[in-house]
Amino acid sequence: MRDKWLAYLACLLESATVRMAAERVTVAPSTSFRWRHRFIAGVRRQRRPTMSGIVEADETYLLESQKGSRHLTRPARRRGGKAGRRGLSREFDCILVARDRNRVTHDFVTGRGPVSAAQVTPHLLPVLRPDILLISDAAKAYQAFAREAGITHEAVNVRAGIRARGAIHLQNVNGWHSRFKGWLHRFHGVASRYLANYTGWRRALDAGSPASPSDWLRIGVAPARYGTGR
Repeated sequence: MRDKWLAYLACLLESATVRMAAERVTVAPSTSFRWRHRFIAGVRRQRRPTMSGIVEADETYLLESQKGSRHLTRPARRRGGKAGRRGLSREFDCILVARDRNRVTHDFVTGRGPVSAAQVTPHLLPVLRPDILLISDAAKAYQAFAREAGITHEAVNVRAGIRARGAIHLQNVNGWHSRFKGWLHRFHGVASRYLANYTGWRRALDAGSPASPSDWLRIGVAPARYGTGR
């Protein structure tokens, strides 16, 4: 079984789809799907370093998906569909990503709709050193969070067309958003309930850690030995 798991984990490092991985290691697609989320969940729980120096934080959004569910809570959409209203609403899942200039990255699926200070605080506060400089867009959620946490904060007014003021920019975190969404296309949509696993999977690939199938197996099979961080 160990050899089959290692072969399967090599597929995860290559971002193979469920069906491609199932065919390569000769298991059922349902088994491939179950293994995928078992191992990704283990890696996602790995304890990561706190962020330091300059930290960029910004959110991105994906249309809520009930892919694979037998009991939908809304009318089915055709091929993913579109939101029923313009702008951000509770039809969208919010993914908050923070990334420092040393490329330490933390990702959080905060819930539905625009992010709020009440959502930012429990996610970001535990992973930030107190002497960081937080950079965000001009959303009030980040301003309120920084004020309450006593963290130095700079805002980039993206809506006014201002993308950067010297070192004050969101290029690193927005680049992560772009890579994540481009990578996600190969899976033809993912269910909202598994979204945190996919952000964690992409983060691990982006960081190159864990680096090998053996590392993924070690962490995925015995995650309690390696911390239970976010």
